[in-house]
Amino acid sequence: MATAPVADQRRLLDVQDADLRAQQLRHKRDTLPQLAQLEELAARLADLHEERIARTAEVGDLKRAVTKAEDDVQSVRAREERDQQRLNSGAGSAKDLQALQGELEVLAKRRSDLEDVELEAMERLEAAEATLASATEQTEALETQVAEVTADRDAAVREIDEQLVAIHDERGTAARDLDAALLALYDKLREQHGGVGAASLVGGACQGCHMTLNAGDLAAILNAPADQIVRCEECGRILVRGA
Repeated sequence: MATAPVADQRRLLDVQDADLRAQQLRHKRDTLPQLAQLEELAARLADLHEERIARTAEVGDLKRAVTKAEDDVQSVRAREERDQQRLNSGAGSAKDLQALQGELEVLAKRRSDLEDVELEAMERLEAAEATLASATEQTEALETQVAEVTADRDAAVREIDEQLVAIHDERGTAARDLDAALLALYDKLREQHGGVGAASLVGGACQGCHMTLNAGDLAAILNAPADQIVRCEECGRILVRGA
């Protein structure tokens, strides 16, 4: 049967305690609430980015539409001014002047229709610009929030890493000169059992799996030589007696 000094077996619990605390801290670091916040903020920023691209393109199209509508209105107005000047001059036959009057009426209707188109385009442009401005404002606010949450996350990570360094030192001290075979078995079992490779025996129960040993197994463990490495019959972890 494998053996290890009693002091080493008991000191193994200090190693286990350090390893468990380090494992818990690493889990805490990997599941910081800021990480979920940043993931959510990144998704919202991505949506806003798409929105801004779409609205920017829409604003560009509407600006061109407004410019065209303004040019069309201006072209008709220029034609009206020329015809009105000719009509006011009285030059030409009565038939020509009557035709000019008819054309002015047509141009007035055409200009009115074009001004309606221009107004509609301007209203749509105003709405699109407002939507773009809102998306930009939301983006800036979210980017500020991202910076704040990132700073909080970094501070939390630094604090955890500092604690991990201290625990690493504790573990090194506890494991120094520990029986090599005992430590190797512990590391193997710890990997197999969710980070817990050794546990104390308290009141006939393994503190690793929290199962109460049957009377026969318990008697065999308690009667085994003090330096014998014993293991829980339920979970297989190293059991440390008298800890």
